[in-house]
Amino acid sequence: MKKNSITQRVAYTSVQTAMGLVVLVWQAEDGSPQVLRIFLPSEERAVRQALEQAYPSAVPGRCAEVDELGNGIRAFIAGEQVRLTLQLLALDACSPFQRQVLQADWQIPRGWVSTYGRVARHIGRPGAARAVGRALATNPFPLVIPCHRVLAADGTIGGFQGGAALKRALLQLEGVPFDAHGKVAAERIYY
Repeated sequence: MKKNSITQRVAYTSVQTAMGLVVLVWQAEDGSPQVLRIFLPSEERAVRQALEQAYPSAVPGRCAEVDELGNGIRAFIAGEQVRLTLQLLALDACSPFQRQVLQADWQIPRGWVSTYGRVARHIGRPGAARAVGRALATNPFPLVIPCHRVLAADGTIGGFQGGAALKRALLQLEGVPFDAHGKVAAERIYY
């Protein structure tokens, strides 16, 4: 009999990056790990509190595939040109609409940006910019799914789980320029 995901052991792997601690929460089912959530860089205490609140029974764990993803995230935050894959992400836990949004967002290349409205039109849901914004606000896989690359229509940063300063830092790391008013002045707009 297959175990219910609620009773399966949840583990986490901590990754120290140039921007702070990142925590990957995962489960292994039939030997294949699935990342359930990624907590963004922050001071260690804040990340640990968020982890304990969302996954109180999670235990530290090691897994080659998750370690490899963690190393990719570390390299990404260090400014290296890496393409993180969706392979380990538990996308099935997301609604069909959110999956569509996340997959469209994942396609936005490094150094490019888009807007909530453009993503909505791309997935065939014109007029759903706010819904796209909500789907990205609850993105369980930030950094792997680069929701920091999606902006408000007027070029302002918009929301981000890690805060505006982290979103701006990630965009600047990718070479995205800002104007004197703090708006993105990107020439490379996707979708």
